[in-house]
Amino acid sequence: MMIKKGLKVRVLAGKDKKKEGEVIEIDRPANRAKVKEINMVKKHVKTTKEKKGGIISKESFIHISNLKLISEKKKEKTEVKK
Repeated sequence: MMIKKGLKVRVLAGKDKKKEGEVIEIDRPANRAKVKEINMVKKHVKTTKEKKGGIISKESFIHISNLKLISEKKKEKTEVKK
């Protein structure tokens, strides 16, 4: 099954290995996805008239090959009696 926005995934490689989260954004041409609270990076933001500057933490893209879809169907196992 394809990884889509809103689905739960598990990280297979990198600094956040074995963590789980929800896909919040996908970049199809680059085969990358953003996962909530995964691969957090610090970004230095300059002060403008509208926004206050400083160092903010935000999610960065992670390659789709490093993500594994967590199937919701596995949790709902039902026994069929013959």
